[in-house]
Amino acid sequence: INAAFQERGGQKVSYTAILAHAVARLLPRYPYLNSSLSGEEIILWEDVNLGIATSLDEYLIVPVIRQAQNMNLETIANELNRLLQAARSKRLEPAEMAGGTFTISNLGMFDVEHFVAIINPPEAAILAVGSVKEVPVVENGVIKAGLRMKMTLSADHRITDGAEAARFMQALKNYLEKPALILL
Repeated sequence: INAAFQERGGQKVSYTAILAHAVARLLPRYPYLNSSLSGEEIILWEDVNLGIATSLDEYLIVPVIRQAQNMNLETIANELNRLLQAARSKRLEPAEMAGGTFTISNLGMFDVEHFVAIINPPEAAILAVGSVKEVPVVENGVIKAGLRMKMTLSADHRITDGAEAARFMQALKNYLEKPALILL
């Protein structure tokens, strides 16, 4: 993917961009994970405004990729890179950090294997993503090296339940293991 995008002058595609693309495509099928609680009312959002937790030297911010469900992988990667560059140079506008409907927090680049992220209110859920590790796996009775990544979904049970969260995680796992499914 990276070779093809860079050949056309595009940005490098990170694991976070790939995750963002998969999550953005999936969330419309799991509406209570892409929702908010306002008083006693649950608001189901049409758009997936995907927050990406970003660590700067002094603090953590969450830039938002707006209408991510309508973007292809290359567009998400470019928008993510633009937002991260703006954040690092302290040029991110307040509007670019507002209105998220779901957040991804990826600590894989810090070699964190597993963690639980805290939901950003009023959002209903947040996905915590650990590092990709080479580990022994068994395939057809044979032990071999394989890549694995741990993810944890924190969800507000006032809005959704464990069954919807589990179905979402199962679908996300399938997408990441078989990327062609994203096209369906």
